[in-house]
Amino acid sequence: MKQPRFTTVQDLFEAYSRAAEDVGEADPGWGSLEFLPQLVEKRKWEPAISCCAYLLPKTEAVAWGCRSLRRMTNQFNADEERALAYAEEWAAEPEEWRRTRALTLGNRINQRAAAAWLALAAGWSGGSVMPPEYDHREATPEQTTRAVRLALFIGLAYLARDATDGIMKSCLEDGIASVREEPRAPR
Repeated sequence: MKQPRFTTVQDLFEAYSRAAEDVGEADPGWGSLEFLPQLVEKRKWEPAISCCAYLLPKTEAVAWGCRSLRRMTNQFNADEERALAYAEEWAAEPEEWRRTRALTLGNRINQRAAAAWLALAAGWSGGSVMPPEYDHREATPEQTTRAVRLALFIGLAYLARDATDGIMKSCLEDGIASVREEPRAPR
């Protein structure tokens, strides 16, 4: 098992200005891989999603967000399916043209859809977040993470109450394995 990018919760909070607010109350001295499983155990889904998204590098966070959303539902319209595909393709091969394609689609489709936010997460991973005809503007360091969080919060809101715990536990176990860089179980 490899060490996570942020060994302690404090390391995470120091790296991202919004992480403490997004993750919520935590003893900053805790190990990040002690804290995250505790959140899962307590079924604190929103803080667990936030913590996991922050712990993962951008490409892995987007890939995890896409896998998680596909666990949450399989009902996507054509735009949503294309947004997920673009985000997944960028996560697999993070080339600039894939990033801008995901960004363009994420800005164009209905942003009440979780998949739109995953396309935006890929699009906000680097480079300019503005269309080419506008001045260059960089994303904030946590913009990708916050978009992944929002996508999964939208997906979580639509889960059937009796299915939430099982699906979220599966999603977060996958995320924890990604943080640890362990092989993932099939979907």
